[in-house]
Amino acid sequence: MQLQYAVNNAFIQLAGSLEQLTPDQYTLPCHNLSNSTIGQHVRHIIEMFQCLENGYKSGIVNYENRKRDQAIEKNKDLALKLLCDIHNSLNKDDKPLFLEGVYNDDSSNIMQFATNYFREIVYNLEHTIHHMALIRVGIKELTTIELPHNYGLASATVKHKKSCAQ
Repeated sequence: MQLQYAVNNAFIQLAGSLEQLTPDQYTLPCHNLSNSTIGQHVRHIIEMFQCLENGYKSGIVNYENRKRDQAIEKNKDLALKLLCDIHNSLNKDDKPLFLEGVYNDDSSNIMQFATNYFREIVYNLEHTIHHMALIRVGIKELTTIELPHNYGLASATVKHKKSCAQ
């Protein structure tokens, strides 16, 4: 599936950057990220995909019900394993789902919207790229690691930049 390939490309870049970080760099608060850590952003990416995985089974995806597992944000090896697990689980068939959540301050008003599995993979891919852009800021603050030119850039942005350069 082309969509799984696109997620894999983002995960390869993300994993490549994580492999170069020390455990301390992975867990060190970044001033430019409002004192969040690279590990916290990685955990967030992983848990969003985990919510989708859980929602595939039940038919209801609720991103608000993330575990917020500190082990993921503190252990980059665990995070790398989970990224691999997520990639390997994305080969499911498309199917209708419901997106569920509370989208205002009234926590008693749970809303549901029709969606589907492939649409939610696209959402999570775009969400991953957004967080990779933030991770890039953290990596630049904490390290001298060289990142790929298009790290944290949406494919539409990469295409646009290429067309402007011609």
